[in-house]
Amino acid sequence: MGIEREKFLDTVADSFSAYYDLHMAEGERELPLVFRADYYSRAERYWLTKNIPIWGNETNEFAYVFSAPAFDQNLAARCIDYALDEALPMVKPHKEHQYTNVKVILLADTVAPDVARYVKKRSFTKNYKFSFHGFSTLKSAIVDLGAQKTVTNSAGHELVDYFSKLFAAEERTKL
Repeated sequence: MGIEREKFLDTVADSFSAYYDLHMAEGERELPLVFRADYYSRAERYWLTKNIPIWGNETNEFAYVFSAPAFDQNLAARCIDYALDEALPMVKPHKEHQYTNVKVILLADTVAPDVARYVKKRSFTKNYKFSFHGFSTLKSAIVDLGAQKTVTNSAGHELVDYFSKLFAAEERTKL
């Protein structure tokens, strides 16, 4: 009793569109990229006027959503590598940059155990000027729509809760 992938993609895109800028994939590619979602946040504090800043903080995120009936280990690796290669040049580190995360979400009807292990083990972290100018981290997840199960790497553990809420929302809409 799985979830229909195309319908679930609409739910995921709708969820991301609340806080992210969506960039739908155009044209035929060799990778099953559906969309990229960009999130930018900046917080600042001032003393008396805006001319006297106390601190500033930037956090950014680039989420790549891929969808296929099934992923093999080679395709999962190519999707993750593509996301890192495209997102890292968009990072602009500076003294107020805290972090820029790269999320890779692989949606599949079924997931093989070896692919789930690969996604779970895959990690990436990059520091900019010994972390004084922030860092970048890979948060990857593979979502098994048939079993309604999410497997993530250690950095992407919050994606398990995110997708469990989306699964529950999908179940409510079926009733």
